Amino acid sequence: MEKVFWRAKLRPGKKEEYIRRHKEIWPEMVRALKEAGICHYSIWMDGEELFGCYECEKGAEYALRYQAENEVVQRWEASMEPITEKSPARPVQVFELE
Repeated sequence: MEKVFWRAKLRPGKKEEYIRRHKEIWPEMVRALKEAGICHYSIWMDGEELFGCYECEKGAEYALRYQAENEVVQRWEASMEPITEKSPARPVQVFELE
């Protein structure tokens, strides 16, 4: 199964807001992610740095395209913009133990 990783940085003073929003994630956002074939999604925080990883049951290309075209995901991303700064860089895998 393909995986997608992303990085972002919290804007100053937005850590608690970021955590709160994910504890209260919109049900329609969860539905959209599942419809994109996304599973085993986790987000990690290290200070102000964020790292996300998810598996794609329908392939990474499909999941990324679905999210880019989905109105709910676009609204979520817009709502998160004031508290995060996404990195355009994608981490490169160098090791995996299975």
